[in-house]
Amino acid sequence: MPVNDDAETVTDPASVGATTDASGADPAADETPAGPALPINELFHSLQGEGKLAGVPTVFVRTSGCNLRCWFCDSYHTSWEPTHATMAVDEIVAEVESHDAEHVVVTGGEPMIHDDVEVLLARLDDAGYHTTVETNGTIHRDVAIDLASVSPKLASSTPTADRDPKGDGEWAERHERERIDLDALARLVEEYESQLKFVVTGPDDLPEIERLVERVRERASVPVPDSEVLLMPEGTTREELDETRRIVAELAAEHGYRYTPRIHVDVWNDAPGT
Repeated sequence: MPVNDDAETVTDPASVGATTDASGADPAADETPAGPALPINELFHSLQGEGKLAGVPTVFVRTSGCNLRCWFCDSYHTSWEPTHATMAVDEIVAEVESHDAEHVVVTGGEPMIHDDVEVLLARLDDAGYHTTVETNGTIHRDVAIDLASVSPKLASSTPTADRDPKGDGEWAERHERERIDLDALARLVEEYESQLKFVVTGPDDLPEIERLVERVRERASVPVPDSEVLLMPEGTTREELDETRRIVAELAAEHGYRYTPRIHVDVWNDAPGT
C-alpha cells in the first residue's frame, strides 16, 4: 500500500540524512515515533520488477531521501520532491508481515543514508526474510542483507542544464562529483551477493560501463563475473521502454552481460504501489 502522506568520493551517511538540503527527506515532515524509525514513501506488495529476482512476489519498503539526483529518477517523490510518512521500525515490520511474501526489497531514494535502515534490515533478517537492498553504491554499511542490488550512476544520469527537472542546475556539480565511490562499490561486491545494475540510455553508455566494471574488478578482492553485470533500459513508461528495450537487450547480448526487464513498467506502467 502507498504511504505517501503529502506529507570517486566518500559520502558520510550521517551528513546526507540530516536535512532536506542534504538528503531530500524533511525530518520535520511529520511527528517522529519513539525509537528506530524511517521516512517511508511507499510500502506495498507486488512483483520484483528488475534484476536476478525479477518476477518474485515481494514486499517493497521505499524510503524517502537521496544523496544524488538522477534526471530520470523513477522515484521522483523520494529525491527531487521527497514526501514520506515517518514509520517506526516496529510498524514497518508489522506491515511487511501482513503480506504473503518471503522477499523484501528495501529501496528508495537511497536507503543507505538512513542509520535506522541497519535496525530494519536486522529485524527482517531475524524474521527469516530474504532481503535485497537497492542502492546507488556510494555508501557502505554493515547490514544484514541477502542481495546488494547496486546501481552505479553513469555520466548520463547527471542533471545537466538541459535535463534538470527543476531547471535550476543546483545538483549537477554535486551529483557528478559524488555519483561514484569505488571503495564503497568494492566493499559491497566483496561482502554480499551482489548485482551491478546499470540504467542504460543508449549505446554511448557502454564504454563507461566497461571502464567502471573493470575498475571495480581491480579494486575488489573477489571476482565480478559478467553474469552479475545487468543492463536495464531507461524508461518510466511503456512508451519510453519501447524506444530503449531492444537496443539494451542487444547490447547485453553483444557484450556478454545480463539483460534485466522492468516488469513493473511493462505490466503496470510504473503506477504507484507496483
